[in-house]
Amino acid sequence: MKKSTYIILAVVAIILLYGLVIYNGLVGASVGIDGQWAQVEAQYQRRLDLIPNLVASVQGIFKQEQTIFTALADARAHYAGAANVNQKAAAATEVESALGRLLVVVENYPQLKSSDTVQTLMSQLEGTENRISIERKRFNEMVASYNLKTKRFPSSLVASLFGFGSRAYFEAAKGAENAPAVKF
Repeated sequence: MKKSTYIILAVVAIILLYGLVIYNGLVGASVGIDGQWAQVEAQYQRRLDLIPNLVASVQGIFKQEQTIFTALADARAHYAGAANVNQKAAAATEVESALGRLLVVVENYPQLKSSDTVQTLMSQLEGTENRISIERKRFNEMVASYNLKTKRFPSSLVASLFGFGSRAYFEAAKGAENAPAVKF
């Protein structure tokens, strides 16, 4: 064999190895995103587990806010039935909205605010909301990094060749930036 044949084979081998490294990086990033979304869901589940306890505590003290309790139950059911990240994000926003209305009720009624059970559950929910915020931020950072890999050359070639497309960011539903209004 000629020297030029060896050079061509070496260049092809280097290109194939580089493509393999890119492919493995994309697979790792994709799996990382899935794992991070599982962390977000774990925090959502923690929130969903705390809500019935808070509702039961508030209901025991204050029964006339049935619409808020119904909205919370419906939002939890929507989350449980959601099939993908976007549906779960929308359902989580419903939960946040209903929970926000419940928290306004608690703030407006001193007998609720003074209940040790309600205070403990509110504190746990606050901590959970902070965890959710952190996990969502991490998820979006991982999605941004992955999406950048799928768009930059030469990894974009490997990404398109093996079907690695852009991943969706977690985005709050429209209207989530508005505070809930509770009227009595």
